[in-house]
Amino acid sequence: MTGWQPTATFEALRLRAAFNRLVREFFHARGVLEVETPVLSLAGNTEPNIASFSVEFSGRTDGAPRTRWLRTSPEFALKRLLAAGIGDCFELGRVFRDGEAGGRHNPEFTLLEWYRIGWDHLHLLDETVTLVRAALALVGREASLQVTTFRDLYRDRLELDPLLDDVGILRNALGDVAIDPDGLTRDDWLDLLMTHRLQPTFDRDVLLAVHDWPASQAALARIRPDDPPVAERFELYLGALELANGYHELVDAAEQRARFVRDGQVRAARGLPAVPLDEALVAALEHGLPACAGVALGVDRLLMALLDTDRIADVLAFDFARA
Repeated sequence: MTGWQPTATFEALRLRAAFNRLVREFFHARGVLEVETPVLSLAGNTEPNIASFSVEFSGRTDGAPRTRWLRTSPEFALKRLLAAGIGDCFELGRVFRDGEAGGRHNPEFTLLEWYRIGWDHLHLLDETVTLVRAALALVGREASLQVTTFRDLYRDRLELDPLLDDVGILRNALGDVAIDPDGLTRDDWLDLLMTHRLQPTFDRDVLLAVHDWPASQAALARIRPDDPPVAERFELYLGALELANGYHELVDAAEQRARFVRDGQVRAARGLPAVPLDEALVAALEHGLPACAGVALGVDRLLMALLDTDRIADVLAFDFARA
């Protein structure tokens, strides 16, 4: 049999181990508790642009559904712990997304997610930058920091207003990038501009922090009533690679349920399979989630940046093709 050997070098695997050790030392020094939460759940991710794996359990369920969902992030379970009163916490572990395999994607990958009680997204952004810079130091690299709003990024680099300009202007800004427009929403065009026009121009040695996203892209973040409203969310990039996505977390149970329902409606309109919403998370929010900020950092993406590679296989012991 061929293809039995690892896809990553031993140097890359040692770097991963060094980063894992750094993470645990980093958070131990700051009093942030490491936890482990379930990989299999009764609920999936309702986000229309994320596909969840499902499995069938063959044992006794006492009337509970046999279908369980592999987590796409530990977010919901971590928030249940926060609502129960655990305080600042983090998890470093595997997550799973269906349909994502290729040069920069693997169906299973490693995510670092953590939450800080009483912080907002900008305070958490500072800590995320500190951790990434500590990771860069593992390979003797440094990076300068640039901070901008989502609106200013598009204004400055594409000369358009992402919060107000119509779809026609957004489409034209893609230039010669050929995209089938059928079924695409305004947010889809903004995403395409980010991935095709903006990210490729980001400087290799710059950490770019983009905060205050369109309210329509809030996901699980709070919406601030500016004019127009914005989501209290940030993303952090190192060069062209998106590393982290953070929120000033939504704590309103009714609003969270409404967002889950809207997700389901979008999924139905696109012909996507229905995914059960996480009633346990909604119940936790009803009980009371403390004001907090949370962030998810893609470990494999960060390792790719540290090793200057655009192939995720280079940082995995065995990628999807060799698993």
